[in-house]
Amino acid sequence: MNPGRVSRFVGQGMRAAGPIAAILLIITFVMVMPLAVRARSPEISKDPRLALVIGNSAYEQTPLATAVNDAGLIAQTLRTAGFDVTGAADLDQESIQQTFKEFLTKIEAAGPHAAVFVYLAGYGLQYAGENYFIPAGAALKHDTDIPLEAVRISDFTHALAHLPSQARIIVLDAARDNPFATSGAPLASGLAPVDAEEGSLYAINAAPGTIAPVDKGPYGAYALALTEMLRYGGVSIEDVFARARLRVNENTHGAFVPWDVSKLTSPLVLLAAMSPEGSASQPLETLAELQSEPIREFSGGYDAYAAAMEIDTLSGYQEFVAAFGDYPIAPRVTALLANRRETLTWSWARRVNTPNAYWSYMRRYPEGPHIADARRILASAGAPPDPPARFEPYDFQGLPEPDEDERAIIEHAPFAAGGPNYAPVPPLSARFLPPLPAEFRHLPTPDETATGFLPVPAAIPLNYARPWPRMGSLSHPVLESHEAQPPAAKDETVDESGGPKENQEEKLNEHPAEEPKHQLSNGGETSGPRGAVRRIGGVY
Repeated sequence: MNPGRVSRFVGQGMRAAGPIAAILLIITFVMVMPLAVRARSPEISKDPRLALVIGNSAYEQTPLATAVNDAGLIAQTLRTAGFDVTGAADLDQESIQQTFKEFLTKIEAAGPHAAVFVYLAGYGLQYAGENYFIPAGAALKHDTDIPLEAVRISDFTHALAHLPSQARIIVLDAARDNPFATSGAPLASGLAPVDAEEGSLYAINAAPGTIAPVDKGPYGAYALALTEMLRYGGVSIEDVFARARLRVNENTHGAFVPWDVSKLTSPLVLLAAMSPEGSASQPLETLAELQSEPIREFSGGYDAYAAAMEIDTLSGYQEFVAAFGDYPIAPRVTALLANRRETLTWSWARRVNTPNAYWSYMRRYPEGPHIADARRILASAGAPPDPPARFEPYDFQGLPEPDEDERAIIEHAPFAAGGPNYAPVPPLSARFLPPLPAEFRHLPTPDETATGFLPVPAAIPLNYARPWPRMGSLSHPVLESHEAQPPAAKDETVDESGGPKENQEEKLNEHPAEEPKHQLSNGGETSGPRGAVRRIGGVY
C-alpha cells in the first residue's frame, strides 16, 4: 500500500465521518502505516559487512588524478553503511596479492551471512579474455608482460566465490585508456565482460570494451555517482548500480556508460529508507518496474532512452532503435547496441571456449577488437590461429550476426558513447533520477595522507537514508613495506530500519548451453557454459 494513499484516505475519512469513526480511522492508519512503509523498504540485515577498497594512482607513465581519492570516497560511504573496510593505496603486485589473501581470510572467518564489497580503482586491462588490475609502478611494455606483472582479478574473485557469504559485490573502476603494453599484439579496449557466479554482482565503470575518459579530479564521475546512489535508503543494490549508470550518463553528457551484471540470490539493501515525512522526493521507479514496461510503450523517445539506459540490455536497445529510430538520440543507442552485440558474441566464445567458437567470432568480426585475443587463446592451445576453410560454425546461442552498420561501428571507429557524431544526451525526468544533491556538486579535495593509506574525505551528510547503528572501521592491510600509521577514522553514531525487496532477473534463455565437445584449457580454469544465462543490467 502506498503511504501517500493511506494518508489521503485517512484525511478524507475524517472529514466525511463522525468523531467515533474518525478515531477508528486514526487507529487504522497508525496500524497500517508501518506496514505500508515496510512494504517499500527492504529489511536491513545485521549480519557482518566487510569491504576491501584499493586505489592505485602512482603509475610512472601516466598517473591517475582521482583513483586514490575515489577509493577513499567509496570507503567512507561503505563505512557509513556499517562495512568494516580494509583500505590501501598505491600497492605493488606483491602487496595486492598479500592484501587479497588477508581479506579472504577475514571473509572465511566472518561466516556465511557476511555481505562483501570489493572496489578496485586504477588502471585495468583485458588480455585473452581475462581482466587484470595494474599494480602501482608496473612497467608492462609488451603484451606478454601482462600475466607476469599484473594481477589477474579472477584468481581473487573465484576464491572469494568459493567462500560462503550472503552476497559479493565486486566493482572494477579501472576501464581507462591505459598506456601499457604498446609492443606486441594489440589489446582490446577497456575490460572484458564477467560471468558472475551465483551470489555475486560485478560492476565496471565503463561497459565492456569501452573506456571512461580521464577525470581531472578531485573525484571521478563514476565514484561520485556510485557514492551518491549508495547513500539513498531502501534501494536494492541492483537499483543502486542502475541509477549510478544514469547519473554518469547525465553528468558526463553520455561520455561513457557503466555496466553491471548480477546473480545475487537474496535481496541486498545497504541503508534503510527514511520515513515518508523525511523523504526528499517521490519514490523512483525500480529497475523491476521499468523492466516490466516495454520500451516502445514509453510516452516519448527521451523517457524511452532513459529506460533503455537504466535496463541496459541488448533487447532494450533493440526495442528503442525499432520504436524511436527517428529520434536524434537513436545513433547513440545504435552504437551501444553494436558494442553490446560484439561483447556478447565474444562472451559466448569465451564461455564455450572451443576453436570453432573463436573461429566463428573471427568470421563475424574479421577486424573485431578481440581478434588478437582469439589468436592468443588458439595458439596457446595448439589450434590454428586463423579460421580453416571448413569448420562447424558456432551459432552463439541464436544471437544474430551484426549488420554492416554495426560492424562498421565496431571495426572502423573506436567505440565511444560520447563521440562527437552523437546528439546530446537528453535531460532525465524525475521519474528516473532525483535532482543532483547540493552536497555532491562541489566536493573538496581530501587532505593528503601517508603513503599507502587512503585519504579521508570531508564528511557528507546522510540526507536520504537512516544511518547504520555504528560506523564501520577502517584498517590497513598488514604489509611489511608500510610502517606509517593510517589517518584517524571519524566516528559517527547512527540508527537504522528497513524491509526486503524482490530480486529481479531477466533470463536470456531457459536452457543450458550445449556442452562443447572440444573445450580448450585456460590455465586450469573451466570456461565452459554454466547453465542458463541470466542478466540484470549488463551484457546479457
